[in-house]
Amino acid sequence: MCGIIGVIDRSRQRMDGTGIRSALSRMDERGSGEGAGYAAYGAFPDYKEYYALHVFFDNPHETKPLVEDELSKWGTVEYQEAIPTFEQANIRKLHIPWRFFFKPDIHLMPRSITPADDIVTHLVMKINSSIPGALVYSSGKDLAVFKASGWPEEVADFYRIQDYKGYLWLGHNRYPTNTPGWWGGAHPFNLLHWSVVHNGEITSYGTNRRYIESYGYRCSMFTDTEVVAYLFDLLIRRHGLTIETAVKALAPPFWDEIDRMPNREQEIMRAIRLTYGPALMNGPFAIVVANHDSMVGFTDRIKLRPLVSGESGARLYISSEEAAIRTLDPGVGDITMPRAGEPIIGRAQ
Repeated sequence: MCGIIGVIDRSRQRMDGTGIRSALSRMDERGSGEGAGYAAYGAFPDYKEYYALHVFFDNPHETKPLVEDELSKWGTVEYQEAIPTFEQANIRKLHIPWRFFFKPDIHLMPRSITPADDIVTHLVMKINSSIPGALVYSSGKDLAVFKASGWPEEVADFYRIQDYKGYLWLGHNRYPTNTPGWWGGAHPFNLLHWSVVHNGEITSYGTNRRYIESYGYRCSMFTDTEVVAYLFDLLIRRHGLTIETAVKALAPPFWDEIDRMPNREQEIMRAIRLTYGPALMNGPFAIVVANHDSMVGFTDRIKLRPLVSGESGARLYISSEEAAIRTLDPGVGDITMPRAGEPIIGRAQ
């Protein structure tokens, strides 16, 4: 179950949220009304140099001062606001979504934590694990995440995503199985510049979680998808792997396939599997991951969950269903179905 969709305009031409709302709603039968969400890249051109920290508060009067105090230790808040929501949408408001535009001050940092991205990662983990009633669910620059418990059209109307524009959009309609349906558990999952939507189940979650937490990440959202965002951050930002190599680490070929590869390719794949064994993800899944420059979709090594793609001009579409892509663009060209584990990558200019 679950419906996922992503679109990137390689020329960075921005689109409003109307199309992604319609496309995700086309896959309502893949959800249960327990969670939906969207991500937009290029959403804050006036604050694009600041980290847009999105926070769910249970009670802002009690917990927001604690978050503000933590942020003040590491940098400055240029602007903050309650994220506009619309009560007429059919969603019970369980949390108050808030937004901080934050700039880290690297001169305040100990030498062991100096890059701005590391500061923000530290803050996300610290707030989510130590301030009850506060959850940072998005932390990238020029990036907005909108999610809640509800159907896709309800969540879209709650945040009025048609009022936002982005050159890259992700959408997710959730059908929770063995984890709770709640606002924090809705997709997309985000850390810094990485956002993830996922259909399926990661049965290796325990191993993946122990591995990622050994590098200082802390899982606090009660769902397997959270580790995917952290794994991409670790493998690409911190370890310097390419997107293609990271996908090979997370969804590698089976050993018997590797044994049939040419010598040099076999040597590389063996090194990846041995180095990143605990990062390998098992289970049935289809995943779309985005950052500011690219979008990639891939499936598990057997392709137990559907994933299709299509192109039209500068735009690449990836989704669970062709119908959702054609809702976004009825004139889309060839629809392709990638092989198991094969990444579909679109890069912005």
